[in-house]
Amino acid sequence: METSKEQASTKYADFEEKVKKTIYIDQLSPQVTTPVIKAALAQCANVVNVEFIVNYTIPYDIPSAALVELDDEVQAKAAVELMTDFPFIIGGMPRPVKATYAKAEMFRDRPPCPGLKKDFRWIKQGDGEYETMKKLKNLAKKQESENMALIKNLLDEEKELAKQQQEALDGNGKKYEMLEAVMSNGTIRKLAHHYGVSLDD
Repeated sequence: METSKEQASTKYADFEEKVKKTIYIDQLSPQVTTPVIKAALAQCANVVNVEFIVNYTIPYDIPSAALVELDDEVQAKAAVELMTDFPFIIGGMPRPVKATYAKAEMFRDRPPCPGLKKDFRWIKQGDGEYETMKKLKNLAKKQESENMALIKNLLDEEKELAKQQQEALDGNGKKYEMLEAVMSNGTIRKLAHHYGVSLDD
């Protein structure tokens, strides 16, 4: 029977195998769902699980990134190469997403690494590191404010891009409808006869 230490080592080894077959996708649209990712990767990989990484410190629900577990490392490599070389398609339009191999630090449910001990303590005023940590805390608040402005700008750009994509899709739809009408009402044969073109060529 395995000891608790052996069980922890086995559990972490299984987790490391999971990391190897998982990819990290960034800069996702809020419209992206698990079925969308599965459909996009279907040609090179089987998606086992999708975990969206959401920033809960902001008042916006935007799945800006996701951890996507695949069947094996070979599929992970193929998926990263696919998303590096070709655009990610959503609703018939390309998206500027990025893909890379996942790292252990990205998983919120990662088990503790065997043999790794972490120490922590509260820092009080008067401690040697107090002023340094205070400066870091103020810097973090400033970065949070800047991050909120960037996110608002991102959402505005996303809204405008969605509008442009919809207009493009509507325009393409009308073109296909027009072509279908020309084919079905016989106009195409009249035009072919007029310009001396054989439809059998």
